[in-house]
Formats: sequence, C-alpha cells, structure tokens
Amino acid sequence: MTLAVQYSYDNIGIRSPHRIMITGGAGFIGSNFVHHWFSAYPNDRVVVLDALTYAGNRKNLASLENNPNFRFVEGNICDRALIDRLLQEEQINTIAHFAAESHVDRSILGPDAFVQTNVVGTFTLLEAFRQYWLAQGQPDHYRFLHVSTDEVYGSLGPHDHAFTEKTPYAPNSPYSASKAGSDHLARAYYHTYGMPTVITNCSNNYGPYHYPEKLIPLMCINALLGKPLPVYGDGQNVRDWLYVLDHCRALDTVIHHGRPGETYNIGGNNEVKNIDLVKILCRIMDELAVHLPIKPSNQLITFVKDRPGHDRRYAIDATKIKTELGWAPLVTVEEGLRQTVGWYLTHRHWWEPLLSEEYQAYYRQVYPS
Repeated sequence: MTLAVQYSYDNIGIRSPHRIMITGGAGFIGSNFVHHWFSAYPNDRVVVLDALTYAGNRKNLASLENNPNFRFVEGNICDRALIDRLLQEEQINTIAHFAAESHVDRSILGPDAFVQTNVVGTFTLLEAFRQYWLAQGQPDHYRFLHVSTDEVYGSLGPHDHAFTEKTPYAPNSPYSASKAGSDHLARAYYHTYGMPTVITNCSNNYGPYHYPEKLIPLMCINALLGKPLPVYGDGQNVRDWLYVLDHCRALDTVIHHGRPGETYNIGGNNEVKNIDLVKILCRIMDELAVHLPIKPSNQLITFVKDRPGHDRRYAIDATKIKTELGWAPLVTVEEGLRQTVGWYLTHRHWWEPLLSEEYQAYYRQVYPS
C-alpha cells in the first residue's frame, strides 16, 4: 500500500502550478471548491465553466471577479467546440468536474435534463479532454476528477454495512441513474484509453451557498419565514452528512495524491435521521435567530407524502481515502450545522432573490398544500 501525506498549504512551494478548469463552479459544492482552491493555491490559473442554470449563481464567486488568475465562462458542458477552445486557450492540465443536475425531486419531475447534462455532458468533457491529452503527449500529471454521489449505490437497510468502493451500483432515481452512467464513462476512459481519471462518491453535503430547495437550507429559510418545515414520510430516512469544506479538502487531496483509475468514497461519519436533523436545526435556529416568526420552530415540522423511490439510508465507509491518502473529516455535524445556520442568518441578501416565482411554482408542485 502506498503511503501518501495529506496535502498542506505549507508545501505549496514544491508543487508545479495547476491550470484547472472547474465545471459547475458557480454551484454549491463547485463554488466552495473554487474558494478553497484559491485559498490554498493563489498562483494557480482557475477557469470556471458554468451554464448558470437555476442552481448556478455568479454571486457565489463575486469576490474573485477581479483576480487576474480567475476566468469565468458561461457555457454548457455539452458544447464540444467551447470545451475544445478552453482547453487550448488555457492549456488546462486538470479538470474538476462538478457540473450536474443534482436534485432528486427535479429528476422525478423532468428526467430528460439529467440524462443530457449528467451523461451526455460528462461524455463530451471526457472525449474533449482525451483528444487534448493525446495531443499533449499523454502527460502523467494531467487529471480528470469526476465528482459523484453515494446515491449511485442505492439504499441500505438499517444494519447493512456502509457503502464501500466495491458496493454494486443500484440507483433508484433518474438522478442517481444518470450519475451512475457518468461514473461508468469516467471509469471506462481510464481502462480503455489510459486517461488519468479519478472518481469520488460523496455523501450529502451542506454548508454555504446551498440552493434553497435542498433539505438544510429549506429548513433554515422556512423557519425564518415562519413557513412549514416539510419532512418526507416518517422522517426516518438516514443520511451521512458531510460539511462542504471537508469535502473540498478531500477533493484537493484526491487531485494531488489519488491514483488514476481509482474511486474514493468521501463521507462525514455523521449518520442522522432526517427528522433528528430537522430538530437539531430547529434548536440551533431558536438559539441563534433573534426574531423568528414562530418559536420554538419545531412547531413548524410537517410530515408530507413520501417521494417516489426515496432511499431509506445512505452511509459511506471512507476507510480507503483515510488509509491511502490520509484524509478524514474534521467538522462534526453539530459544528457544521451551527456554521451553516449562521451563514443563512447573515446572508439573507443572497437567498431572498432566489425565492423567485419559478422557485415558488416548483415548491408548490413538490409540496402541495
């Protein structure tokens, strides 16, 4: 087994600068990763490619707009000509691929966009990078990081062992099926062409810049507005929660030290039932928010009809990345939720404009009164 050391900012001087393209870099995890990367490697060239769909927000990157090492390009990962041009113009040696349609509820309502972006888009990126990599002489240090989800593995029973990298794929929603397809393509490009791809499958992320439709920001915002806190089914579904900045550290580690052709599971070691998570959020909201419309906010918890194909439990076994690469999560779920609630309390100017009529129409469709 190869011993690897967690990459630290202290040894920045011994690494060659990267020229990295981050797809979906205006989204939730992508924008947090962009900020992480610039904090760690301020001399790197960073090109963000994002289609700015409903979940992409240019404001997430506002503090970087005047940085000479930063370039933002509005565009679609299915646009092969654009990808080819950016790879050549910027002489990219690393792709961190976050761009994806990612919300299960939306995949149930409209699966076609998920297949187009997650499968066709990933194929377009892989094929463009393969041709570019070949033209450069197949350099060993080039990397294509494909960021995926634990949902490709399906659902666990209450006593099943957590997902490992060897767990068979068993996706249960159009979203997870489309991500499974993109994982298979990334794997095939290594085994068929030798292209240096690496895949990561992470558990549920949370933290700053999270679009309001997702569970944690939805609960924070609805509590602030005095609206019901909708919980699917009996609330007993279990998720492993990973603070987004812990995830960014893991991806950084994988880019620098992960072995091409390998998959690394990234989890937070924080399995929590949905109803318990909501109650924790309510407690923190009651403590930190001075002027809640309804207090205690747990009075707003409302059980709603379960969604189709709702996986019962996810859990990640992150032994491989810990043993081989030295990464482990640092943020507990209590600490991370407290930081996240604090961010939404102080960033009302960020989330209020997102509660558009389109969002309201989607909300009524998913949570009919």
